[in-house]
Amino acid sequence: MDQKLFRSRFNFHQICHHISSAPRSALTRKAAVLIAVMEKDNQLQLILTQRPLHLRHHPGQISFPGGKVEADDPNLIATALREADEEIGLVDSNVDVLGAFPAHYTFTGFEVTPVVAMVKHPFELRLDSNEVADCFTAPLDYFIEKSNRHTVEFNRQGKAYTVHVMPYQDKFIWGVTAAIIDLLCRHLHVKN
Repeated sequence: MDQKLFRSRFNFHQICHHISSAPRSALTRKAAVLIAVMEKDNQLQLILTQRPLHLRHHPGQISFPGGKVEADDPNLIATALREADEEIGLVDSNVDVLGAFPAHYTFTGFEVTPVVAMVKHPFELRLDSNEVADCFTAPLDYFIEKSNRHTVEFNRQGKAYTVHVMPYQDKFIWGVTAAIIDLLCRHLHVKN
């Protein structure tokens, strides 16, 4: 899939509202993540990060650049763009925001809004070691292949929940990040 096809499929289809996530909590903290798609080696790649082990929430997990809404963020898109700049050095002038998906909820009390954007030009990574242990890209085509997207049942306090999991090379993507990738792939309506 190239940028033109990605943009047309993303913009053509109605935003999917069937989201697999934790139940909505009465006390949620709003957050936003950036699904940054870039072209590399003639294929579209997702930019993903790995969180450091010292973080209180989701230590060591694979995630998209993003974080909690701050008081001076005018909206959730601004939150995702600010966080991407702070975490990996992807400045807002280097992305073309295409839209946002509905929020996902986490068991840790976050309401996470995924913002989809196309990276315009290659950029030099500048990692904030307090928030990001590693940053890497993964080909979108890998995740579009349905056989690379899995679900498992997870029991929490006597209730069964579906959790998305996606092994990729030596990485294990799961939870809300995997659910967002699954949502993106389903939204693009690629049948496999």
